[in-house]
Amino acid sequence: MIFLRIWRWCPSALWGMSNGNSRWSPLSHDLILNLTQDGIKLLFDAFNQRLKVIEVYDLTKVKLKYCGVHFNSQAIAPTIEQIDQSFGATHPGVYNSAEQLFHLNFRGLSFSFQLDSWTEAPKYEPNFAHGLASLQIPHGATVKRMYIYSGNSLQDTKAPVMPLSCFLGNVYAESVDVLRDGTGPSGLRLRLLAAGCGPGLLADAKMRVFERSVYFGDSCQDVLSVLGSPHKVFYKSEDKMKIHSPSPHKQVPSKCNDYFFNYFTLGVDILFDANTHKVKKFVLHTNYPGHYNFNIYHRCEFKIPLAIKKENADGQTETCTTYSKWDNIQELLGHPVEKPVVLHRSSSPNNTNPFGSTFCFGLQRMIFEVMQNNHIASVTLYGPPRPGAHLRTAELP
Repeated sequence: MIFLRIWRWCPSALWGMSNGNSRWSPLSHDLILNLTQDGIKLLFDAFNQRLKVIEVYDLTKVKLKYCGVHFNSQAIAPTIEQIDQSFGATHPGVYNSAEQLFHLNFRGLSFSFQLDSWTEAPKYEPNFAHGLASLQIPHGATVKRMYIYSGNSLQDTKAPVMPLSCFLGNVYAESVDVLRDGTGPSGLRLRLLAAGCGPGLLADAKMRVFERSVYFGDSCQDVLSVLGSPHKVFYKSEDKMKIHSPSPHKQVPSKCNDYFFNYFTLGVDILFDANTHKVKKFVLHTNYPGHYNFNIYHRCEFKIPLAIKKENADGQTETCTTYSKWDNIQELLGHPVEKPVVLHRSSSPNNTNPFGSTFCFGLQRMIFEVMQNNHIASVTLYGPPRPGAHLRTAELP
């Protein structure tokens, strides 16, 4: 097993994403966290967002050891001889003529060697007719890049499941199903994962899978008993969308504030009414890069049944998921009745949001927050409206 320990955090680390590019798809490539001062890239799977590959692209900035012995440092060059001494025998190297690199592969570990000159390339082209010597890496060749991954092949590697030691008493959502009745959403059914019996304890060294459900109208105590304590409680200080309501001047200021339970590892927020202390909203977060709240929540893998509004489609439903795009949803549901509300987020009035605005569309007691690249940033679910009340896009928190 290979461990890479990073001794200091690099503040200049940048996520490999294209901010503000409406054509860029956050699911087409791995997410890259570039630690420029350490010469390391961390590649995360675009879907489950777990660490998939560690690439060391500048070996002069790090010290590396295996089984307690350095194979790369200021005093030890990572030559092919040093790698062979440290890691032992493996299959012959594979030459990539396009990159002018030799790749030496071990299980879960690959080294790329740079040739000394371009003229050496034809001599080391793999050719079994010339004997096994033609598959050997030139003597003195040094490592240009190193990759750490799970499995036998870098090309076929997948992000492994989360180790039990990383749960640390937290509960994670494997999936979240939106429950609905004849009028719209009624609650959530969560398939949860847990391990151990407390923070940092692994007395129970098995993964536990269980289901829990929460509904609109559940009390604060009901939710606590089902999902446990939230990671944070957030009190709404003001309603900036009040101006879009039908009669803002008639709304009497409340003496107390509605509050959210933030469950970051579930990718879910739950809003409680300040007076009744009952659930009035659910917010599901997709955690896409390029959104203002990226990397605050774990991705919520939700499934939402949608009532189809097409001819000869009475009673039919289609499923909206975390990866559905807004234009496909509109095609199923019909265009929203109201124009979208443009949502600007920033940490303070003097700060700008580098990711740009999002657009909020209201349909079937739900509000879809849509990014400029057509992906869904979040979905807000509302309970049945009170008598005389009207659900509007402007009610987004």
